[in-house]
Amino acid sequence: MQPIIHYFLHLVFPLLVAYLFFKKIWFSVYQVLLLTMLVDVDHLIADPIFELCRCSIGFHPLHSYIAIMIYMLLLLVPKLRVAGIGLLMHMATDAIDCIWSKSDCI
Repeated sequence: MQPIIHYFLHLVFPLLVAYLFFKKIWFSVYQVLLLTMLVDVDHLIADPIFELCRCSIGFHPLHSYIAIMIYMLLLLVPKLRVAGIGLLMHMATDAIDCIWSKSDCI
């Protein structure tokens, strides 16, 4: 069930956010929200690249607490606000995974 929820939050939920809150430009907003998933490029420098019980938040550089604070600051810049929303939605999804996988890996 976790992978279904994870990919729903990464792919479908941004579509709902784009459509509900940015009706006139929803497709462009959805594209930006999808592009924010490129933040996962930092997983490629981890060894191993994927570890089931590893929490991304606080481990990968672009998933660090400092990076998350920078993503929050993006909300203050109108032209970067949608990217900030997408990055924070991504971090929230990964944080949910951390909680979920923690119980599976004990």
